[in-house]
Amino acid sequence: MSERTSLASEPCVIAFVGLGVMGYPMAGHLKAAGHDVAVYNRTASKASQWVTEHQGRSGQTPAEAATGAELVMLCVGNDDDVRAVVYGEQGVLAQMQPGSVLIDHTTASADLARELAAACAAKGIGFLDAPVSGGQAGAQNGALTIMLGGDAADFQRAEPVLRHYAKSARLLGPAGSGQLAKMVNQICIAGVVQGLAEALHFAKCADLDAKAVLEVISKGAAQSWQMENRGATMVDGQFDFGFAVDWMRKDLSITLNEARRNGAQLPVTALVDQFYAEVQALGGNRQDTSSLIRRLKTPTR
Repeated sequence: MSERTSLASEPCVIAFVGLGVMGYPMAGHLKAAGHDVAVYNRTASKASQWVTEHQGRSGQTPAEAATGAELVMLCVGNDDDVRAVVYGEQGVLAQMQPGSVLIDHTTASADLARELAAACAAKGIGFLDAPVSGGQAGAQNGALTIMLGGDAADFQRAEPVLRHYAKSARLLGPAGSGQLAKMVNQICIAGVVQGLAEALHFAKCADLDAKAVLEVISKGAAQSWQMENRGATMVDGQFDFGFAVDWMRKDLSITLNEARRNGAQLPVTALVDQFYAEVQALGGNRQDTSSLIRRLKTPTR
């Protein structure tokens, strides 16, 4: 395969590397849409479970999964995890052919995106950095938002396939632009969740019915996705909804490092990152990001 034609109208061969809480359902949407999907996961039992559930294929290595693939999707943990599945004899680049496209859904650094774009270009392979937002529920419901960086022709090829698990996918500029946009996303989330945590804490201290207050203010200017989806569960002390504090701190570390380089001033983001460190110290590493409220104690009277 050497021509970069549209993949909108016919099934294609796809490899999906990384079957975590996001990747597992994303790969499932591709198989349900009729594509020939091969998967790889570091924990082989997870790949076997996916194959049984979706009647797909698996590879023993990333390279094996990527053999013959027109599109190769990655959704792993961090920069080092991406490099581990891309490079070397067992990495996907060892088997990807000119004209194919590598799409990285991992939330990683913009530097890594530019590095991968160059490595792919040297082999005649397209590259898109494509971090996602929408959490586990968005992945399961096929309603993710994808922020992309890369070449317009590669995006045009990939977009019809990405739509199987995305409600929105937009190219924002050259390689690295998707990762930079995801940093913007995480800055917004950090501030909104901290504000919501403080608001609910205040409501409790004022002896208000916090859930009743949420019902009222969610109809006005204070409304947000976090309020609609996490407000009531924050009141109830429930924090098992997917995106973990450990991962948020990873994302904020990438963001703050980028800000130090580009000169952006992020005082609130830096402060909220330290608040998340306090949640980790309370044992909340795997709790979701709304657990920020845990560090705010209602005074006894």
